[in-house]
Amino acid sequence: MILSASRRTDLPGYYSEWFINRIREGYALYRNPMNHAQVCRVDLSVTNIDCIVFWTKDPLPILDSLEELTERGYPYYFQFTLTPYGKDIEPNLRDKQDIIVTFRQLSERLGRNRVLWRYDPIILNDTLTMEYHLQQFEYLCRELAGYTDICTISFVDLYSKLSKTVKEQVIREITADEMHRLAGEMVRIAAPYHIELRACCEVIDLATDGVKPAACIDKERIEQISGHSITARKDKSQRVSCGCVQSVDIGAYNTCRNGCFYCYANHSPESIAKNCEKHDPTSPMLIGNL
Repeated sequence: MILSASRRTDLPGYYSEWFINRIREGYALYRNPMNHAQVCRVDLSVTNIDCIVFWTKDPLPILDSLEELTERGYPYYFQFTLTPYGKDIEPNLRDKQDIIVTFRQLSERLGRNRVLWRYDPIILNDTLTMEYHLQQFEYLCRELAGYTDICTISFVDLYSKLSKTVKEQVIREITADEMHRLAGEMVRIAAPYHIELRACCEVIDLATDGVKPAACIDKERIEQISGHSITARKDKSQRVSCGCVQSVDIGAYNTCRNGCFYCYANHSPESIAKNCEKHDPTSPMLIGNL
């Protein structure tokens, strides 16, 4: 089994104590996000886990637990989102220069093949122009050169749950021509730094610009990291254009405190605050108890 930790929340950033407690006890419970009354139990024993895929914007809180994970024999890697946005877009993150330092530290401990960079999502507006992104992307490539070999990009989606203000003042729709131009320029910029670009869940074909489709939960990478072959099918619960293989996600929606304006996983600050009050690091469930 491949464990996703987690597409639904920044588990390394906010719930690392809970996660390591679950590893020690050997199991976790999670609710079906489409059916709150359905609770599933997942075996977290090292003999049952082929690999753990962490998703985070700031893994600093979990760094001290990684040695224990390694000693217990768990293979794992990180999908690490690092964008150039400030606190007007990502209000609760640390200073980006400090997060760059953490990215390097994590890569030095695990190796560049286990820390995959996400420049995701790409937002365009009157301030966040194409020129801005290309300048900031090159800066980040310089900072992360030698610390990662993959950069996954995606263009922002206008989710229905986003507020009218966000859609009108922060995020605008990106044209196909803009996607192609940006992708091609980013490939050119990344090449001297030996960083390969991949595209996550993009319906538009960017292969002609030099960008392959991404598989964020990647069978080949997992086999490389774990040292053995695995049987894994395409994850049909994800979008059609998603290249990931099947995994089990133990996170929960409406629990991430990063506060990113573009997020699909949170409905409102009120729902996040309400859920966070129910969090117990000793509970088998991320939020609340049975």
